[in-house]
Amino acid sequence: MHSPDLHARRLSRAEIGPPEPPMTYLVVSSLADLPATVAEHGALDVVTLINIDTPVERPVTITAERHLFLGMNDIVAPIDGMTAPAEDHLDQLLAFGHRWDRATPLAVHCWAGISRSTAAAYILALAINPDLDEEALAKELRRRAPSATPNARLVALADAKLARDGRMTRAIAAIGRGADAYSGTPFILPLTL
Repeated sequence: MHSPDLHARRLSRAEIGPPEPPMTYLVVSSLADLPATVAEHGALDVVTLINIDTPVERPVTITAERHLFLGMNDIVAPIDGMTAPAEDHLDQLLAFGHRWDRATPLAVHCWAGISRSTAAAYILALAINPDLDEEALAKELRRRAPSATPNARLVALADAKLARDGRMTRAIAAIGRGADAYSGTPFILPLTL
């Protein structure tokens, strides 16, 4: 007697549909740790969130088209002479995350790896995987990065854009300010929990 599985018809690629892209991860660091972080994780895509006049040397393995530079100050309200995180920055971040093929990790960095980059990683994870729970991801972010203090303005902009009804903002507020640090330690933020 034969098992029914032995006689099952194989489905064609057209019937199955395109393969789901792999769910790799985001890796967050400071500017100082960027070269080593990119090399260690094999990242081929980088998001930079840093003051517009800060020189950032792109790691040699990162091509210009796979590097998003978002010039903004780490502020939560407009200040004369500074660039606050804005909707245009968020739109560029979300578009870059959408284009990322997830074949290799995506590196996200700011000056210290504490505020702008942690906010961007939190936002990207929720945009890429809309099934993620905001509160659970915020708690995971805190567990992996004790010094993380995600930029509240950037999170609030994303909360509205992604129609999360205040859940992102509340989740980040609930984890509170991170531990004092001059620079964060590089960490991985998964796209699934």
